[in-house]
Parts: sequence; structure tokens; C-alpha cells
Amino acid sequence: MSVRKGGFLYFAALLLLAALLLMPNAMPVFASPEQFPVNKYGWLDTIVFFGEKDRSKAINMMVKGDMDAYFIDIPDPDLYRKIKQEPTLAYDFSFGLYYELTFNPATFKTGEFNPFTNPRIREAINYIVDRNYIVNEIMGGLATPKFLPIIKVFPEGKRYADEYAKIEKEYAYDFAKGKAIIEEEMKKMGATLVGGKWQYQGKPVVIKFIIRVEDARKKIGDYVAGQLEKVGFTVERMYKTSREASPLWLRGDPAEGKWSLYTGGWITTVVSRDDADVFTEFYTPDGSLAALSPLWRAYKPDPVFRETAKRLFTRNFTSMTERNVLMKKAMWMAMKDSVRVWLVDQNAVWARRKDINLVADYAAGYSGMSWAFTANKGLKFGGMAKIGSAEVIVDPWNPVAGSNWIYDSMIYDYATRSRAFLRDPKTGMAIPLNVKSVDMEVLSGLPITRSEETKSWFNLTYVSRIDVPGGAWYRWNVKEQRMVTAREAGVKFAQVKFTVNYGSVLGRVAYHDGSVRSLADFIMPFIVDNERASPDSKIYDESWVDPFHSTYDPFLGWRIVSKEPLIIEYYLNYTLLDAELIAAYYTFWPSTPWHAYYIGILAEENKELAFSADKAGALNIEWMNYIAGPSLAILEKYLDKALKEGLIPYREFFGALGYITVDEAKNRYSNYMKFYKSYGHFWINDGPYFVERADAIAHTCTIKSIRLLPYKIEEVARDIAEFTMFPYTTVGIGYDKEILNKVLAPPEIKSAPEGVSLIVGGPLVNTYTKQAFDKAGIKMDSRSLVLPTGEKFADIAYGKTDYGIAILIGKDLYVAGMSRYGTEAALLYITKNKVNFGTVIVKWQDVNGNGQVELDEVSVVLQKL
Repeated sequence: MSVRKGGFLYFAALLLLAALLLMPNAMPVFASPEQFPVNKYGWLDTIVFFGEKDRSKAINMMVKGDMDAYFIDIPDPDLYRKIKQEPTLAYDFSFGLYYELTFNPATFKTGEFNPFTNPRIREAINYIVDRNYIVNEIMGGLATPKFLPIIKVFPEGKRYADEYAKIEKEYAYDFAKGKAIIEEEMKKMGATLVGGKWQYQGKPVVIKFIIRVEDARKKIGDYVAGQLEKVGFTVERMYKTSREASPLWLRGDPAEGKWSLYTGGWITTVVSRDDADVFTEFYTPDGSLAALSPLWRAYKPDPVFRETAKRLFTRNFTSMTERNVLMKKAMWMAMKDSVRVWLVDQNAVWARRKDINLVADYAAGYSGMSWAFTANKGLKFGGMAKIGSAEVIVDPWNPVAGSNWIYDSMIYDYATRSRAFLRDPKTGMAIPLNVKSVDMEVLSGLPITRSEETKSWFNLTYVSRIDVPGGAWYRWNVKEQRMVTAREAGVKFAQVKFTVNYGSVLGRVAYHDGSVRSLADFIMPFIVDNERASPDSKIYDESWVDPFHSTYDPFLGWRIVSKEPLIIEYYLNYTLLDAELIAAYYTFWPSTPWHAYYIGILAEENKELAFSADKAGALNIEWMNYIAGPSLAILEKYLDKALKEGLIPYREFFGALGYITVDEAKNRYSNYMKFYKSYGHFWINDGPYFVERADAIAHTCTIKSIRLLPYKIEEVARDIAEFTMFPYTTVGIGYDKEILNKVLAPPEIKSAPEGVSLIVGGPLVNTYTKQAFDKAGIKMDSRSLVLPTGEKFADIAYGKTDYGIAILIGKDLYVAGMSRYGTEAALLYITKNKVNFGTVIVKWQDVNGNGQVELDEVSVVLQKL
């Protein structure tokens, strides 16, 4: 599922959006496809992350070569000028970072007076804060005023520009008006103004203001504190770093009254194409952060606002007209609620050395979700990068409810996990990473469209009715430990159906401990989500209930149609403006293997650790951490138990139905234990990099390419161009070895496949090609080539005319000709051209009569996915 990150924290954002994006003061430069070289194995060998809060020092380190890139924005205009003038540095812009004021709306248990329980006082803060002053005097022009959780230069901001302008006019800086409203409301609440200072029951009204110190928020906080003091509040300025602030505002009980106000900062990690979710996420207890923070569970919005936000969040509308009405209503009600007062959108500057190539996401800069797949030095495998960040390893990492800080997630999520889709860094559109194709049906009349740019892999059809198969899995029954079908749940019809063809992703070495991906890995997260939302489960977590319903209420079922290739159908009552993003949000992908979940489940079931900070606090136990601290010994204990006893999770389902055998389970646990003994942590996933070392004391983290693991990870390419970037084994025999040496000159040519392999040679001479072609239904001999779809190619003349084929079958790429000339022609073509297809057939004609295969004599006669 997709993510939006903020604080600089992040939470699940159900939508993304965008067309042409223009800044008023800066024209962004977008990466071309050639500058977006996605590599599932990671280009670099080693990446070291370390903390450096001082932006000026970070720039000096980059100049000296002690740091290759800084994964935090540079908001200081003087530093920006220095970067521009330094010949060794390069820079990029992003526009998805923003600052705001987070209010604590809770009634304090201490009996202390909290004026921010009153939404009208919170609303009045909009008038006493001069956003233009912040933009010009504090941000040096590298920002624009912000009033809503919508980025004005992204498409949703363009879509509702007129309404946004009305709100800007209504809530423009008017100190006298804001002060008058605050005075009126404070008196209603029983407070008195004594000598220009507010008191309640004879005591000063104190605003405990947490002010972050690492960036422009220190100056912003001081400015806001001064404005609050001018209207009569006594302000306690609590200067803190992210690590110091988080236990108070994010994880602490807001009713304890330890803070009143916080300088929030957020980063949208993808270009947002649809912001209908933001009102639920930022203003209600129904969004994803409610599972992570007691603050969100303390929100009590107006019931009409909450229902409006929920309708937008669940896409409970049937037309753009209806959506527009709801969005405009929510925009105004958000201002009335003002549990957050938005201040500025940043025009953020990101800096790096010129010898490292990084794709700057238009929203998230260098820390976007594609960074680990694209970071490189000279588009070559190898090399090391030293990356600085304001913080590293802030909170515990675990696969269910670990750290929500961007400083952590840009490593544990974006570098060590793969996913079904990436996002285009300039438009936010879905880019398939581990998906071959998607076919979607939607009910006619719904405001859902497909982009022209996705037609090669995405098909959209409008229909009058969508039936949900009775056997589709709807939910998990915790008591009976089995799947609940759509038939049992009374689910018959859906608004959306989409079918995902993942390709040959099962049965491959996929995970960092060398374990093979199976169907159980796809199923496990679904069960865990359901278990955590049920009071009948030992891993029930109250904080997860509302987010669970927000995510799963529109989810009507899923069905595994085929294992090879893996094809899964999904049924929803859920709409987005972009059909592709519906698929991107709900397509399952098992980044974390089932056995990594299971050791944490055992620890939580026995109340020794808890996945979430909230449950850990409630039970007074350790917040589960897969990389450091007391958690490691506990997790090791349960891994050892699982290994010795051959434990199978949810045995009545996984074991009884054959999804997991005892032997498979023991093999996985053995792999996992070996990994732990080698690297000292339990953090395993399927991404391009694995964690070699995580130091929670020194706050450093070293990650390495999966190419350097002792076993061969078997990624599956979507197309031939992607395969050519893989670290594959080259296979050929006889004359085909000469062809390989002539065209590719590989360091070694093997006689049998190992891991991901390029297998060269026709079925008449290569048994591996024959086996693969027979299984795929391809018929090839010295006279003709016939595809299983019926296309036939013949009429060759040996040494003068020939056909060759390059085709992905499973994880491997096969190159073959009717004779050696066709084989060489196909290999030469895919080596010299970027082939964004899974199958290409070429024709060679010896035009110049020299008996040699030359590139200008090779032409394409067929290409298909």
C-alpha cells in the first residue's frame, strides 16, 4: 500500500495525484526515463547512513568528499547560494515538504487549563500568524503560504484553486480580529485577563510549546510564541530535537498535559494525485496515524466534518460533482476545526556531490520511494555512498507498527523493501515494479479514468455490473482460524474489480536470508491485519481498529486465480480519480516474509513485546525492535523455539491446507537464524539492499546490495531492458559461446543455469532452451518459429536470412535463432537497444553479403509484453 510521510513522519496516504506541476518562482527539471534507471538489485555496493543535523556542516562535508548526499532539505537561502556556487555540488528542488502547528486538543488530567480544547481559539490562531512574514523573513522566499493540507502546486491545489483563494482571503493575517476572538472565547471558558496575561482560577494560562530546533521551525516557533504572548498567553518554549520531542507529542498521552503546541513538519513522499484522504488523516481518529499515536485518538471533530472526511476517505461518491461538493465543504470545515494550522509549503533544496546520480522526487526530494532503486555512480554496478541525514534510527523498527519517522523509513522501507509499484517522481503515476499487467473493470459512470502513459500494462473497462465470486476471501475469522468468504459475508457486488498478473514470482529465492517466496508470504499480512483488529486475538491492538476499518471497509475480497504465473483478483467499493492508483494502493506485495512476522507474533502473544508503541505502553513492555535492544534476545528465543518445534503460524489454515509444511518452516527458521548470527539483527525483506549493520547507539546504518549476499537472489524482470541490468549468469554451449564472447564478452560462460540466467542457443542445441520453450508452448526448429498465440515465422535462407527471438520465461531470458545467425541477431539487438517488452522477434538479412550479422541488418518484426 502507498505511503505519505510526515513530521518528518509518515502515514498511509490512500491517494496520489498530478498533471503538469508549476511553481510560481521555480521551474522544476524532471528526470527523463534514461535518468530513472530502476534496478531491483541496487546499483551501489554499500551505502552508509549517519546523522548530521547541521546543514552548513553537511555542505562542507560534501565539498570535502566526506558525504555524497544529504537526505534532508536545505531551507536556508544563504546555504542555497553557497551550493549553487560550489563546482563539486549539484542540487535539485522538491515541493512536498510543509510546516504547521499541531495543537493538543485534550482536556488535561492535571486540571490545568487548556485553551486549545476550544476549536474557535484554534481557528483564531490562523489570524494572528502572518504567513507572509514566515515566507519572506524566515524562509528567505523558499516557501509559499499554506492554509490547508493540500499542496497548491499539485493538481488538487489547481483543481480547487478558486476555493483555496477564498479561504486565503477569509483567513488572511488580521491580528486584531484573531485577538478579539481569542479574548471572547477565553472569557466564555472562565479565564480572566490580568495585567495583559490570561489567568484561569488565579493561575497563568501556560502554553507548553514544543519547538523543533533542527531547521527553520526554531525561528518559526519563536515567532509564533511571540504572537501568542502578544495576545496574553504565557509561553513555555520547549526546544527539542525530533528524538526528544517524539515521546511527548507523538507517543505520549495528550491528556497528561505535558505539551500544548508543536511545530510540525511533514513530507509527502510521492506527488499527490488525489488528496481526498487528507482530512481524515490530519483531523480525525479514523486515519492510519491513529494506530501509532494517542494524539490522533484524542481528536473529536464535528460529527458532520468527520462524516464528510470519511466519505472522501472511502471515496463514497459517484461523480466528480459530488466529490467537488464534499471537498469544498471539508476545506472550510478543516479551517473551523484547525487542530492543525498550516503555515508554509517549502520550495525545498536538496544537495549532493556531482559524482552521485539521484532522482529528485518532485514531492520528497532525494528521500522518495525510488531512491534506492535508482541511486548510482556512473550507471555502473558497484561503489560506495555516504549519506547524511538529520537523524538515523530514531525509533524501533518492526514489520507491523515500527518507526514512523522519514529518517528511518527512507532506509527500512524504501531501501530494504520492494513493492508492487513505484511512483513516477514527476507525476506520481504508478510504475509497475513487480507487476506484469493489470486489467480493471469499473462501474460505468464512476469518476475513474486511465492515463495514456500506462496503456502498455494497464487496461480499463467500464461495465454495468461486477459480481464478487462467492469463494473470494473477504476477511479472516479469528475464532475459527479460517478465511471468511464473500458468500458468507453476504457480499455480492462491487464497484471495482482488478486482476493483477505478477508473473513468475513464486518459488524464487527472494528474501535477504535466502528464503524462497511462497503464497503464504502473500497471505500472512492479510491475516495479521485482521488478527490485530479483533478482540478475540492475542495480538489485538485497540489502536489499530479504526485504521483497519478505514482501509478494509471498502475491501470486498480477493481470489488467487493462478500460481504460475501468479494472478490475483481484487474486489472493492473504492474509487480514485486514477484507476492505476486504485490498483497501486490495494495490490498485495509480500515485502516481508511470513516467518519474520511470526517471531514477532509469538513475542506479542506472550506479552513480552508489542508491535505498536501504544500497546507496549499500555502493557508496560518493550516496543518491538528487530534491529537493536532487549527485543533481540526475546525474538531469538522465539525463533529458536519455532526452529526446534517446527512451528507453523495459524496451523489450522497454513498447515492444514498445505501452504506451509514443517520442513519448509524449519528451513526458513534455519535461514533466519543464520542471518541473525551473521548480521546481529532480524530485519529481512526483499528490497535491493539488506542491512549489514544497524547501530542504534551511534545512530548509523550500513546497507549493502543483495548482489553481495552469499546466495543468489532471483528477481523477476518485467521486460528485457530490465533484465539486462540484472547480475545474471550467462549460459551457452558450442558455437553459442563464440556468439556470447563476440557480442557480450562475459567474464564467465556456464553450461547450466544458476540463479537468474541469460540462456543463449536454440532448442536444437540447448536442452534448457528446449525445456523452457516446450513448457511455454513455443515451437522452433531450423525452418520455422511458432508462438503459442499463433504467430509463425519461416522462409529462412541459411547464412542469408534468419529469425531470432529473445523472450523472458520465468526468471530467465532466452535468446535463440533458427540458426546461429538468428541467435546472434537477437542477442545483438537486445544488447544495443532498450527493449521494454518481454518478447522480441527480429529478422536478419545479409544486406551487404559479407556473411556477418551487423546491427543495421537486424529489424524487429514483433514485440509483445
